Order: sequence, then C-alpha cells, then structure tokens
Amino acid sequence: MPARAARIAAPATALVLLLLAGCTSGGGVSTDYNGSGDGDYTSGDGTTQFWAPENRGDPIAFEGVTETGDRVSSEDFLGAPLLVNFWYAACGPCRTEADDLNGLYDEYSGQGVAFLGVNIRDDAANARSFEKEHDVPYASILDVQDAAVTLAFARPAPPSTTPTTFLLDAEGRVAARFTSAIDPRVAVVAAMIDDVLAE
Repeated sequence: MPARAARIAAPATALVLLLLAGCTSGGGVSTDYNGSGDGDYTSGDGTTQFWAPENRGDPIAFEGVTETGDRVSSEDFLGAPLLVNFWYAACGPCRTEADDLNGLYDEYSGQGVAFLGVNIRDDAANARSFEKEHDVPYASILDVQDAAVTLAFARPAPPSTTPTTFLLDAEGRVAARFTSAIDPRVAVVAAMIDDVLAE
C-alpha cells in the first residue's frame, strides 16, 4: 500500500508544483549576459534565454483582437523588433514589472521597437482598468477565449508561466524569452533589445 500511495502522490505533487510555478517573480536571475548577441545564452536558472539569429525558429504567426476592439496580427509588426508580454490583471509579478515595461517602451519605441501585450485571463474592461492604473502605453490582445496567441508561441518557446515576455526579431522569430517578471533583469532585456536592433 505505501508503494501504491507513493506512485499516486508523485504525479499529484508534480501537478501542484507546476501550478505554483505560475505567476512567479524572477528572483535569483543571473545577469551575466555580455550583450554581444554573438551566441545562444541561457541564465543559470533558465528564466532568461537568447538565441543567435542562425538558431532561431520560424516566424511566429498570430492574430487577435485588442482590448479596444482592434484586430492585429503578427504581420503588422514585421520589419522591426517586437516585445510581447503575456500577463493578466490579478498577477502580482505582472504588476511589479509594469513600470519596467513602460520604461523599456519609453526608451525603445522611438527606435522602432514595437510592444504588445497578450492578456490571457481578463475581459476588455479589466484589461483596460489595469492598463489605466499602470499607464500602459501599448495595446494587448485578449487571448482568454481561444488562447490562439498562446498556442502560436507554444512550439518554439512556450510561455510556461505568467508573466512571460518574448523578444521577436524583425522577421518575427523568437530571439529571447524571459519567464517570470523582468524587473530584476531590465538591463539584460535592454542589452538583448540592443543586440536585436543591431542585427
């Protein structure tokens, strides 16, 4: 009986740990990215990844409707880097990183970098309320109905927790992925954006 109980408990424990991994902060992130962009990089804890241009997969194709009712697609953003942030209003780390994302927007939108949110849980009213509270200057696709945008990112680099932020290159390929909030590693995110801009 103890052996059978252990076999049942192991998958249940794994499921609980997976669920607890959602909506996490980014503590303990290694910040040793050298900013050269000349090779692949993974932080020691695996929450920050960068792929050199020759190692990136196919472009991500997605479309959806924003909180203001506008339809957008990946084709709208081709030709320039795009930072895509997966979030929802009740996610604590999403709140803590909002100012940092706004700061990156202020620094890089004038250099041609586009920004897009993907809200995975909220209706339009809740998304707009969060964006107003945190002065978010860019739109978000509402992905709660069919998770189509989440699925589009699942093959090359799934958004395994919330928040997750992706940096796409000018061709729409995933150049970097940041799982958990970016606030402890904003300088690393900025260095990777610089490298993708320089490509």
